[in-house]
Amino acid sequence: MQVGNVVQIFRHFGPAWLLYRAFYSQQIRSGFFRAKLPAISWAETSLSSFLQTPALGDAECYHQSRQWSAPRFFFAPEELNTNRPEYAVWDDTPSPPTRVAGDLAQGRMSFFSHAAINVGFPPQWHCNYATQQQLDRDSHWSEIDDFQAGDIKLVWEPSRFAVTFALVRAFGRTGDKQHAELFWQLVESWRDENPPQLGANWKCGQEIALRVMAWCFGLYGFQHCAASTPQRVADLAKMIVVSGCRIETNLRYALSQRNNHGINEATALWTIGRLFPEFSRAVRWAQLGRRLLERQGRELIYDDGAFSQHSLNYQRVMLHSYLWSMRLGELHDQPFSSGLYDRIQAAGRFLYQLQDEQTGQVPNYGHNDGANILPLSNCEYQDFRPVVQATQFLTTRTRCLDQGPWDEDLIWLFGGQALSAPLVCAPRAELAAEDAGYYTLRSPAGFLMTRIPRFRHRPGQADALHVDLWWRGQNVAVDAGTYSYNAVPAWTNALARTEYHNTVSVDDKDQMDKIGRFLWMPWLRGQARARGPSSNIPLQYLEGEHDGYGRLDKPVQHRRAMLRLAKEHWLVMDRLIGDAPHQYRLHWLFGDFPFECSEPESPLCLELTTPVGNYFVQVLTSSAEATRSLIRADTDSPRGWQSRRYFERQPAVSLRVDAHAASVDFWTVLGPNACQVHRREQQLRLTSRDWEAELCCSSDDSGSVPLIRSVSLQGAFQQELVLE
Repeated sequence: MQVGNVVQIFRHFGPAWLLYRAFYSQQIRSGFFRAKLPAISWAETSLSSFLQTPALGDAECYHQSRQWSAPRFFFAPEELNTNRPEYAVWDDTPSPPTRVAGDLAQGRMSFFSHAAINVGFPPQWHCNYATQQQLDRDSHWSEIDDFQAGDIKLVWEPSRFAVTFALVRAFGRTGDKQHAELFWQLVESWRDENPPQLGANWKCGQEIALRVMAWCFGLYGFQHCAASTPQRVADLAKMIVVSGCRIETNLRYALSQRNNHGINEATALWTIGRLFPEFSRAVRWAQLGRRLLERQGRELIYDDGAFSQHSLNYQRVMLHSYLWSMRLGELHDQPFSSGLYDRIQAAGRFLYQLQDEQTGQVPNYGHNDGANILPLSNCEYQDFRPVVQATQFLTTRTRCLDQGPWDEDLIWLFGGQALSAPLVCAPRAELAAEDAGYYTLRSPAGFLMTRIPRFRHRPGQADALHVDLWWRGQNVAVDAGTYSYNAVPAWTNALARTEYHNTVSVDDKDQMDKIGRFLWMPWLRGQARARGPSSNIPLQYLEGEHDGYGRLDKPVQHRRAMLRLAKEHWLVMDRLIGDAPHQYRLHWLFGDFPFECSEPESPLCLELTTPVGNYFVQVLTSSAEATRSLIRADTDSPRGWQSRRYFERQPAVSLRVDAHAASVDFWTVLGPNACQVHRREQQLRLTSRDWEAELCCSSDDSGSVPLIRSVSLQGAFQQELVLE
């Protein structure tokens, strides 16, 4: 690694982190973990050795003890089928849990919350189902390379046991005890194929933690079924306690990630400690897990509710872990601190403010690996209403959404009485999450989101000033997503790059340098420079900039202004300021809508035919020699693609406008009908069917004056906005 990169890591992460990661690498190379957690068979692992009362190690005794004195869980077995009328209303969907259970019995399993894959029953636990490669199952986990056989997440996904939640939910609907038998057959098969500490499924503590949560859900959901034999229960308890030992031994590495790894592993320790008090380490694990959950809540959830991982899907993962942990604390009369409740409430409200009103979806922003670790409803994977509703109930004992299928989470976590909680709905308004740098402007039928980051934790993508645009429930201007962390070279986390986001890149470079698979340096700094009125009026304004291209030999400043005009039109203005010529590229990615383009007319006019009406995109630039490129689903690169779910990609419409100059302005007009656009120097006039706007743009490159100095709106909407 270059000296400059080491300096940057030292600056952003601190000396303690750098020293620990060097020490951890030495531990791996020296065989420390192989000695600390030796690989032995399940037969050599005695449950008695982990119990406070070794005599309970006999399967019959242990089972009887659990039957009589198992600690409280989210639901009691006798409550499982009391809400069948609600389930019946909600199950008119493509994937009710009974269908998921039926697919499993036929050997089909859902990967990353989308299409089912034929894996057989039980699945091959060490198989990468994309490449059909088998990972080594006989090596110690510390000796296995994450990327030796393609994307290891394809191996890990079945071992998360997410299907357990569907099996218990199906059992609650039907009482069919075959669902319990399927669960136990999966557990037994996994046990046979994954001896302690051997193989890839022991490699990641977070994966182990999520598996423990699912196992606990299944153990309690099926505890009174005949399929839950004493031997099976005792064997699963042994698997859970061995998992806890594995998590505890390498917990410091998870905490060094400063993201969901530490949170999920702390959740597992807290869970095991509370639900299995018979384990000799239970008290220690519960105390440790609780302390770390409190600490990470303070450190990783910002005051504005955003999360350190810079990903809206990972924010949902974080909230699911805290929902699970904090509800367990309530049930065991050990509630977490009021400060943590406040943090979680803010995190839920943050997602609520980023939701599309019609669909409950949020922008596909940041890394998205398909995780939905608490799938307790029939809602689509992209629908965030279940977690938003449950978070508000946890923190306020009220609901923010009227009744719907998203309420099933409330039933499983809090009981059916939660459905009658008071409805307290806050309006969705403009968001200014200044700690993390998320901003929105809202219109009557949609919203615009952008990111002007000031990083306190490592960036996941190079996407400053990216714009996401929603209209009538359609994600018009989209984030490309993730696709895969380790695919063929052109697709390995490629969509994290600047050129695939809705922003401007310079000289084919990213806003930061990628120095590792998930590491960008140096961290850029964004600044929100000006904001206009935030009430529901026809003119709203937001401006930001970042210094990512200040690191170039010939630096460039990027400023972006976003303006709402009338009801549903938007103007996005980009100014790139340099002292020497550069290649500037404005990129827009749109959903896969049929389209027509006015090329070679100026300004360029792209017409998208969405399911709810036509939508127009017009682009002009100050450069007389700009070139334009429009493509859908490029066969040779990730351009013109989006990935709304992990390891799945769909075509999208990619528009590029390139200009070669020292400095350049781009103007993009977006809305449900085309405008006549006239530009004369720094004056811009937009004429729509029922309104006309006169804009005066700044010629000052110092940054002390807003890009758009004034706006005059006439016609059906009349308003003046002066920004300087």
